[in-house]
Amino acid sequence: MPLAVQRTVKGTSMRVVPAAMLSLSGFILFGLDQSAPGYALLACSLILAALVDLGLFRDLALIAAGIAIISAVPITTDVSTSHMLVMGSAMVLAVGIPYTVSRFVTKEHAVVFPVRTGQKWTRAEKWYLPAVVVIGYALLPVYMIRTGVYMNWPAVHDPEGITRLFVGTNALGIWDELFFICTAFALLRRHLPDWQANLLQAVLFTSFLWELGFRSWAPLFIYPFALLQARLFTVTKSLSYIVSVHLLFDLVLFLVLLHAHNRAWIDIFLY
Repeated sequence: MPLAVQRTVKGTSMRVVPAAMLSLSGFILFGLDQSAPGYALLACSLILAALVDLGLFRDLALIAAGIAIISAVPITTDVSTSHMLVMGSAMVLAVGIPYTVSRFVTKEHAVVFPVRTGQKWTRAEKWYLPAVVVIGYALLPVYMIRTGVYMNWPAVHDPEGITRLFVGTNALGIWDELFFICTAFALLRRHLPDWQANLLQAVLFTSFLWELGFRSWAPLFIYPFALLQARLFTVTKSLSYIVSVHLLFDLVLFLVLLHAHNRAWIDIFLY
């Protein structure tokens, strides 16, 4: 069995404790925006993991590195050049460091980004893609506009601003899958049953998007979305597929944001 898919899930009753502590630290750092208790809990999770199992400690440390890096910069929807460079650099490091360590230091290949899998998408998987657009069309205008959450994103009116918003929205969508699914979920499921690993990564996924600007009742649909993305990755083993799903949803988000800030534009939504 390749090292990338080796799993040791025996004795999960104790291993889940430091993993849950790490996930909770992400909620405190991102969801509650409390640095001191968040970093303290993050450190404690690694100490406990080291006492439980060194393999678990190594993998949690990779996730913790990504959490610490991305939490050290402002997580906002600002599309200015300076902010995009700062946040973009943190995003690259948060994904790049775990991947590099896993591939070249420990040589476990635990973090992989399978783009060309050679496996064809099933009919159900193909039909799910347009269904995502329909779901986004029905859900996002109601959520973004009725709650006023769209104000957490910049109002753009010129071609440059629109392009920046489009690039930023898509880059964040891709990064979500690279870090929360291909990195955090993949590392957690080496030591925990899939359902436990999934519940914990979804907390990180949802907490990050909360800080980004998805407030109000967003967790009610983001948490299930995160769970489903991890499940789809487990079944398809394809980064390409889950990114396609996410970007289709984000395309609707982008169009809703343009309409919300410029009501005469793209006036096709019901809310």
